[in-house]
Amino acid sequence: MTRHLLRVTVALSPWSLCSQPSNQLWSCSHCHSGLCSDGRFDSVLVVVPMLVFRSNQSVEIAIRGPKNWASDSSLISFMSTPTSSSLWDGKEMATESGFEKIQLLDSSEDSYGGVMVEYLKESMDSEAFASLLRASIALWIQQGKKGIWIKLAIESVNLVEAAVKEGFRYHHAEPSYLMLVKWIAETADTLPANASHRVGIGAFVMNDMGEVLVVQENGGKFKGTGVWKFPTGVVDEGEDISIAAIREVKEEAGVETEFVEVLAFRQSHKSFFGKSDLFFVCMLRALSFNIQKQDSEIAEAKWMPFDEYAAQPFVQKKELFKSIADICLEKKNNNYSGFSVVPTTTGFSSKRSILYVHKDL
Repeated sequence: MTRHLLRVTVALSPWSLCSQPSNQLWSCSHCHSGLCSDGRFDSVLVVVPMLVFRSNQSVEIAIRGPKNWASDSSLISFMSTPTSSSLWDGKEMATESGFEKIQLLDSSEDSYGGVMVEYLKESMDSEAFASLLRASIALWIQQGKKGIWIKLAIESVNLVEAAVKEGFRYHHAEPSYLMLVKWIAETADTLPANASHRVGIGAFVMNDMGEVLVVQENGGKFKGTGVWKFPTGVVDEGEDISIAAIREVKEEAGVETEFVEVLAFRQSHKSFFGKSDLFFVCMLRALSFNIQKQDSEIAEAKWMPFDEYAAQPFVQKKELFKSIADICLEKKNNNYSGFSVVPTTTGFSSKRSILYVHKDL
């Protein structure tokens, strides 16, 4: 078995109340145990309780590992002079004899026993980042942290490989950053998965004559089919469902509307890059009637008698479309009530939220 070479780092910990150094206060920052056999250079973090020392006391710490380690016993000796500079500040480790001073990654704690590291604009050499990451992981393990999140800006793409080599995996990506995660606790991994659903809307818009607003699309599955359909679209990040419905109608047909209620919603799976999909059928009341279609996406747009819309062969043959048409007909005849908007706040802050409720309640 290949021997594992070690670099030992010693730090004083002001937050530990132990009266004696514990032989459990060290671990390999690569595999978090003393049983490495891949031959990599690595480091050991030794955190020594500060209350062990008296001023100017000479201290010896023996690090012993299994026989596969490069040295069965390494002895470190230094002089203790507790001062403010020798304390653990969460970002640096400094030995009292002037040994190596090691920087750690800037991080913040989350609400679930984990750590968040953000590199949004900073530029760093990948090897330097890997060294800081290994030292930081060793500390976080010692502190009993669970999940580690690293948010890398697109400018820091050179650091991705270093993080992956340390066991991090992709969690999600946005236009400006990539999020990576790693579970370091010995318990089962409980890191939440990436967002699982996309949210869309379909707008059932009626005018004073009982006609429904319909469009034919330039692209997608409906292109060239001759099918007239409701305006549809995707809810933007941070956008309310009701606002999204109003926006989509304005964009596609140029018609001003006000939101009435959610009539129904449909859930499907494996719809968009393997994600699930939530589609909300919303009723809107027309406030203007002149149509100005969006040329880039819409081939035609018009007001159509509802019975003519519902009688289309496509609508009659497709179960989902027929079910939606039946619901809209019942609403048109005042035999159906959907879910209306009730502004509210979340349970843990004053952040604005929307509750959709049956108005008969």
